Amino acid sequence: MTAIKELARQHPRVAAWIALAIGMVIILLWSAKDVGLLPSQMAALVVATILLAGLCVWIISWEDGEEEKE
Repeated sequence: MTAIKELARQHPRVAAWIALAIGMVIILLWSAKDVGLLPSQMAALVVATILLAGLCVWIISWEDGEEEKE
């Protein structure tokens, strides 16, 4: 547990990416359970969701840079 706290303290954006990606993938899997996708399609959606979570964290971090400049 301390290792997780230390990772979040040293790399807050990576920790936010991991947390957001886990939540988004859980929602994706739950909402797509009865759709009947092929495993390769589901894997592609999971990868796209993880990348989207990283993009969201990156965009949100733009505001952090603006505050540091002021």
